[in-house]
Amino acid sequence: MTSGRTTRWPSGLIDGRRSGDLLLPNYVGGEFVTGGTSFAKVSPVTGETLLHVAEADQATVDAAVTAARAALRGPWGAMGEGERAAVLRRVADELERRFDDLVAAEVADTGKSVAQARTLDIPRGAANFRTFADIITATPTESFTTVTASGGRALNYAVRKPVGVVAIIVPWNLPLLLLTWKVAPALACGNAVVVKPSEETPSSATVLAEVMAAAGVPDGVFNLVHGFGPGSAGEALTRHPGVDAITFTGESATGSAIMRAAADGVKAVSFELGGKNAGLVFADADLDAAVEGSVRSSFTNGGQVCLCTERIYVQRPVFEEFAARLAKRAEELAFGWPSEPATMTMPLISAKHREKVLGHYELARAEGATVLAGGGVPVFGDDRDGGSYVQPTVLTGLGRHARTMREEIFGPVCHIAPFDDEDEAFALANDSEYGLAATVWTRDVGRAHRAGARLEAGLVWVNTWFLRDLRTPFGGVKASGVGREGGTHSLHFYSELTNVCVDLG
Repeated sequence: MTSGRTTRWPSGLIDGRRSGDLLLPNYVGGEFVTGGTSFAKVSPVTGETLLHVAEADQATVDAAVTAARAALRGPWGAMGEGERAAVLRRVADELERRFDDLVAAEVADTGKSVAQARTLDIPRGAANFRTFADIITATPTESFTTVTASGGRALNYAVRKPVGVVAIIVPWNLPLLLLTWKVAPALACGNAVVVKPSEETPSSATVLAEVMAAAGVPDGVFNLVHGFGPGSAGEALTRHPGVDAITFTGESATGSAIMRAAADGVKAVSFELGGKNAGLVFADADLDAAVEGSVRSSFTNGGQVCLCTERIYVQRPVFEEFAARLAKRAEELAFGWPSEPATMTMPLISAKHREKVLGHYELARAEGATVLAGGGVPVFGDDRDGGSYVQPTVLTGLGRHARTMREEIFGPVCHIAPFDDEDEAFALANDSEYGLAATVWTRDVGRAHRAGARLEAGLVWVNTWFLRDLRTPFGGVKASGVGREGGTHSLHFYSELTNVCVDLG
């Protein structure tokens, strides 16, 4: 078992400045391996190359899957739930010991503020492991006593078994949070995993591999392969015959491609995909809370959260006031270096993604939108001008069929439109091919419960946003996903149940 490797993260990486040569390896069967080709990781803050990453070829992916399958036949496969839970708690402890390294890695990759990484991303990573350690040891399986035809008794009970080798593919927006959200329940259920992080955010996943080694996770249980999608590690992993299940978070088009690949082997899949999420603001809402909540739900993480609100519908009596206040708040959001405590915004993940978002800004104008705030690129007069920043943007004036209202933008932008009554509000919110999340701002308790029943979304937040209990189901409907994870719902995906029937005579 490999242990003792600790990647040092020079402080300059946080603010997008290269400091020395750093090559991030793959992690296969308990060994850190490089070899072959590598690719550059570019800072979204400055556009400068920060480090290089070893790209996994087909042979490396083969070795990772082989190591994972061997781990299932070794000591890991013989562990009981209590023993695995103890391993997960050690991982959580080690994550906290490496807290500062994880913050540095996460911020260097994404450009988000140090404050956000310290209060959200890294704490949630440790919480995911502790939560699923608790859940796996506290969740019973079913048992039934059956009366037989002869008048005797039979005992039926379920035995939980791991699915096998799980491919875990995660995106770049919340790299550690989403990775641990999947790795923790997969390991809790006794699986072995092969992880492919986004090529844009390889760093915190590499630190997690070091954490796994230091925490005593047996060789081959956790494997890490870096690379891209088509023609690289992602495609090799999703098409690999030795993979038993695939879990993916990312855009819907990629999810469709992975589903086609999984169909050949009839592999189990769990997908959390895109969203074009709606927010509803009723005239009876606490308008202060609705404005501040919508600032968070539209602009957090640069709008690069699948749960962010891109469509806001406001009841007509408060529409003008809400629109003016939200636009003012968008213009007040502080740009700064990631290391500065007052920083409230972050760059987009890459120059390519910035061009996509700016293209949507231009499309909105062409479709007749009025720009209430933002709509362009900030100018700093320093190295950040080489980064991937855009302004938080508030739009209005578009009809329901405009492309800007239909397509996921995944940037710091929202469109505001009026509605007259509750039925219209629910109809507008549901008018989308997506169905991941919705927010509702109202003081009417009855309306709040009606919204939960009528909105076509996997998550409905009332008078809040992004408030999560890790035991609850998470996932979307329509083009926003397949299946549910969270709490016991994760156990259902990451394990198989075998029914045992014993005739008692």
